[in-house]
Amino acid sequence: MTAGSSDNVLSAVSDNLKRIRENIAEAKFKAGRTDEVRLMGVTKTVDPEIVSFSVKEGVTLLGENRVQEFLDKRDRYEGSPEIHFIGGLQTNKVKYIIDKVSMIHSADSEKLIREIDRRAVNAGLRMDILIEVNIGGEESKSGVMPEALDELAYMAAEMSGVRLRGLMAIPPIDVNGSSEIYFAKMQRLFSDLKDRTSGDDRFAVDTLSMGMSGDYETAILHGSTIVRIGSVLYGKRIYR
Repeated sequence: MTAGSSDNVLSAVSDNLKRIRENIAEAKFKAGRTDEVRLMGVTKTVDPEIVSFSVKEGVTLLGENRVQEFLDKRDRYEGSPEIHFIGGLQTNKVKYIIDKVSMIHSADSEKLIREIDRRAVNAGLRMDILIEVNIGGEESKSGVMPEALDELAYMAAEMSGVRLRGLMAIPPIDVNGSSEIYFAKMQRLFSDLKDRTSGDDRFAVDTLSMGMSGDYETAILHGSTIVRIGSVLYGKRIYR
C-alpha cells in the first residue's frame, strides 16, 4: 500500500472500531448485560500493518483462521495481542500452533481434541478449547451435533492437556434472513452446560463465541461473550 492509501485504510479501521464498540455497548444495554463482551479482530487475509494498527487502537484479541497464514504473519504483528485459533483445524496442523495461541475455538471431534491434548501435554501446557457446535445441523459444516455435545464435553474433561471453556458456533440464516433462532438455541445449550458443570473443577465454562460482522449485535442479545469481527472492522478482504 502507498502511504496515502495506508492512511485512508487505517483511518477507516479507526472509525469502524468506534462504531463497533458503540454497537456492542448498545446491544449489551438492550440485553441488560453488565458482563464483558470481547471484540475479536479476525485477521484472515488482512495485512499485518493493519492488524497491528488495530491492536494499538485497543483490539487486544485476534482470531486466526488459517495455520500457514498465521505462521507467516505472526512475527510481523506489533504489540502483544492475545491470539485464538478459530478456523477449521486438521489434526496434523495442531503441532504448529499449540504453543502459539491461547485458545482453540474449533474443537469439533474426539480425534481432534485428543490430538490437542497430546500435543499440549508434550509442550507442558494446558490448552483452552471451545467445542464447535453445528447448531443448524448442516451437512456442509463442521461441528458436533447438539445431541452429542455432552459426551464430547465430558470426554474432554478427562484430559489433562485441555480445558473446556465453552462453545462456539457459526449459525446458518433461517428463512426469515436471521440467525436469531440458532443464537437462542446456542444460548440455551451454553447455559445448560454451564449449570451442569458448575462446581466441577474439570470444567471452566465461561465463553460463548458466536456472532460475526453481519450479526454480532443479535449474538450479544443471546449471551455471546466473544464476537468475531472481520470485514466490518478491517474492510473487505482484499489485503495480503
